[in-house]
Amino acid sequence: MAVVEHTLQPIYDQNANVLILGTMPSPKSREVGFYYGHPQNRFWKVLADIFHEKPLLTIEEKIDFLHRHHLALWDVLKSCDIQGAEDASIKNPIPNDLTTILKEANIQAIFTTGKKATDFYMKYIYPNTNIPAIGLPSTSPANRRISYEQLREEYAKILNYLPH
Repeated sequence: MAVVEHTLQPIYDQNANVLILGTMPSPKSREVGFYYGHPQNRFWKVLADIFHEKPLLTIEEKIDFLHRHHLALWDVLKSCDIQGAEDASIKNPIPNDLTTILKEANIQAIFTTGKKATDFYMKYIYPNTNIPAIGLPSTSPANRRISYEQLREEYAKILNYLPH
């Protein structure tokens, strides 16, 4: 078990309407320096798919994609004790402060990726924001009980909160 500090900056601008929050960057994401960095994680594939775009390969393409589609991206936790990438092992969670993003962007909905992200958000952040989180299934390679088609269907809910 190791104490992990969140090292990635939130990605957002004033046009963001949807905030997507994970739990904490995995070891692989911290290694590559960007969100959902494990090659088997389905997050970027699903997002590109629901917006009918080509696969997002570079960090620059991913940031550009988020801005073009009015999406903001960060994580629920600022630090925690965690074993590897196992959300179930998290102890001593300390939440991120979403105040700046919520002040500077036009967030209409908050989505959380995975049950732990949803649970931590509702326990530690919701009392301050009063914006309920809409829970989505985890796109982690460890979550293989959810098919790609189910992920795509669930993540398509994001489209309802964006300008057309």
